[in-house]
Amino acid sequence: MAEGNEPVILTLHGEAKAVLQDIDTYEQTQETLALLKILALGNQEIERGEVVSVGEFFQNLRKA
Repeated sequence: MAEGNEPVILTLHGEAKAVLQDIDTYEQTQETLALLKILALGNQEIERGEVVSVGEFFQNLRKA
């Protein structure tokens, strides 16, 4: 693991049961998943029409 950052798959009776990976790779994976979740939530808001134009955004910001 330390050399190639490749995960180690642990098996029981030939069936994958767990994955062991170095902490840096794990943290990078978690950050990537968090960013993908934010993008998915943003896309859902767009699909529901919950968006405003840039001009409207700044207009609302000035009012606040």
